[in-house]
Amino acid sequence: MVWRMFLTLLLAAGTASAQEADPEAGQGIFWTYCWQCHGSEARGDGPMAEMLAIETPDLTRLAARNGGTFPTGDVAMKIDGRAALLAHGGDMPIFGPVLQGDRSVAMRLPDGQPMLASRPLADLVVYLETLQTE
Repeated sequence: MVWRMFLTLLLAAGTASAQEADPEAGQGIFWTYCWQCHGSEARGDGPMAEMLAIETPDLTRLAARNGGTFPTGDVAMKIDGRAALLAHGGDMPIFGPVLQGDRSVAMRLPDGQPMLASRPLADLVVYLETLQTE
């Protein structure tokens, strides 16, 4: 009985701390960590792109390359290092440690399931979703 109350309180506390992601904050994160490779318009043409071992992706076409659905979970996992991605002749810089936060945000995946992420990571992913073009 005590464990059930503890788990209920723990789940309620986790839910209360979840907030909405902020694309404006995500834009600031993009300008701090991403634009050098992905470009000012996120099209993969940043000043560092030509020095990379692989083509820097156009981040405005992520949904288009995924059948019209923004791949929220895949994008988050590539940024924070949970999914392997080659760049610079090795892994893409892993920004998970840089984008840690003290609050979790529940992002909705395309299948409707929630995915918890740090607030800065969620902000960046939501910002990238706003950049999608046909």
